Amino acid sequence: MSIIKINAITVPDDGGDELARRFAARAGAVDDRPGFEGFELLKPTDDRKTWLVVTRWADDESFQAWLNSPAFGHGHRNEAAKEGEPAARPVGVSSELWSYEIAGGSPA
Repeated sequence: MSIIKINAITVPDDGGDELARRFAARAGAVDDRPGFEGFELLKPTDDRKTWLVVTRWADDESFQAWLNSPAFGHGHRNEAAKEGEPAARPVGVSSELWSYEIAGGSPA
């Protein structure tokens, strides 16, 4: 049964566009990982400051293997500094990892 991992990232008011840009820049980077089933970046439509990174995995072992992989470390490092400029600041001010399994629903 699939598991859902949600990274709830709190960003400042001016940080959402940059968060979306950074995710777009590495789109597809996790697609070929064993057990990976899907990804969505959810932008709040109300006054919340928390964006949700929703991933679906075949099992927790697949998620943990990706989490401990060099690819994860590469994708989550601070953006490299351009010559003469400091590294890009982190976009999120905090994050929290949530884990779920599907308890019900309807077929797509």
